[in-house]
Amino acid sequence: MGLSTSTKTFAERIEDSKKDTFMQKAVAKSQDDQWVKREGAREELGHWPQWRELGEQIRQHTIAYLPDYLEQFSDNVAKQGGHVFFAQTAEEANDYVKQLVLKKQAKKVVKSKSMVTTEVDIDPMLLGLDDVSVMETDLAEFILQMDDWDEPSHIVFPSIHKNREQIRQVFEEKLGYKGDNEPENLAKCAREVMRKFFLEAEIGITGCNFAIADTGMINLNTNEGNADLTISVPKTQVVLMGMERIVPTMKEAEVLDNLLARSAVGQSLTTYVTFAGIKADDESDGPEDYHVIILDNGRSNALGTAFQSVLQCIRCGSCLNVCPVYRHIGGHGYGSIYPGPIGAVLSPILGGYKQFGELPYASSLCGACTDTCPVKIPLHELLIEHRKVMTDDLKMKHGFEDFQMKVIGKGTSSPALFKMAMSVDHAGLGLLSKNKEITVDNMYQYGGYIDKGPAMMKGWTDVRDLPRPPKSSENFRSWYKKHKAGEKE
Repeated sequence: MGLSTSTKTFAERIEDSKKDTFMQKAVAKSQDDQWVKREGAREELGHWPQWRELGEQIRQHTIAYLPDYLEQFSDNVAKQGGHVFFAQTAEEANDYVKQLVLKKQAKKVVKSKSMVTTEVDIDPMLLGLDDVSVMETDLAEFILQMDDWDEPSHIVFPSIHKNREQIRQVFEEKLGYKGDNEPENLAKCAREVMRKFFLEAEIGITGCNFAIADTGMINLNTNEGNADLTISVPKTQVVLMGMERIVPTMKEAEVLDNLLARSAVGQSLTTYVTFAGIKADDESDGPEDYHVIILDNGRSNALGTAFQSVLQCIRCGSCLNVCPVYRHIGGHGYGSIYPGPIGAVLSPILGGYKQFGELPYASSLCGACTDTCPVKIPLHELLIEHRKVMTDDLKMKHGFEDFQMKVIGKGTSSPALFKMAMSVDHAGLGLLSKNKEITVDNMYQYGGYIDKGPAMMKGWTDVRDLPRPPKSSENFRSWYKKHKAGEKE
């Protein structure tokens, strides 16, 4: 899978998403439910704008001094007997894990939910090794694995596109489950399968919400406890973390944990907030062999650029839960493991414009994502910046689309041409208009609407009715001119 989740074109993915009515309803319900929970949790905390400012300050400070904090973290892990590997690419990260699995002669590997492990495509690599089995232990990721490694569709809720009957059918086919589709019973089935695997696994792999620079510990937020088992049962632990997922001290981690839980799932705190590292001498469980892989994989492309603020992201998924575009096309429409507004900004940085250049245009630029972000990333402004880079700096927009934009630019910047267009738009678009009975006052009083517009109008008219413009003598400019003339009399 890796960063890209589909070989289809953006247009093909959108068409598939438009047909998936269940997904659209599921996403809409989730967005509405999360709005209530999220806003309630934030209100309960109080002074939310000030908390956001604090979160932004912490993240900006950390990114500004990223090399220093990464070095401090690495030194502290090493002092405790752990190992740190800086991976420039996904291939380097995978190779490190591969060599470790071969060295340990491990046969079973358990994983807790991690976007980074998905980003580097670690599951196919492990499954390609002789006699090695892998188990995703987050319930949603487990469901996707059982369904032939289906693609995730949300950062926090990966299987949001599936209903419980679909899950029951998957469990019946792959696990021999004979029960009903009640969530509690499905969860019990998954737990029975996972628990046995946990006890037999030699290696555990986790992600990292935040790494604590001054202690060398990692911080994980979960609701199922699977990450704690992944850390404590296997003798060897591997942590994969994006290089930006670091904070100076425990104090800053506690602030960000508060922001994360309330923004991601609408809780005061997640059920498990874990700080962990290599097993201490006085502990009864925990990893005896501890490895942290710090991954770049394109993140440094954002450093020192207009896109640096995207590295502030704490992966709460809040921007997805307010985005009108995500509401209609779901996660699979983006073709990246990072969907929604954050994915539309981050994916082109990590994977390039050639692969993800359409995503910055998959936005209404309403700014809801920016308003809800707990660390104040200006997401809609970064989407505009991507468009600017592609259009002005890289000259990627060409052909008929570019020609249309140039014509529109010339016409709207010239008073004479604009006035000429206003005088003929009613008649010209009349050829495309379709009559319709008036149901709302003044909606179609000028002779119908356009539902199959040409060229750049097509994207709009595919999903909305475009009313035919008024006659030149009845448009706003004419009305205003007459109105002002009447005031002088």
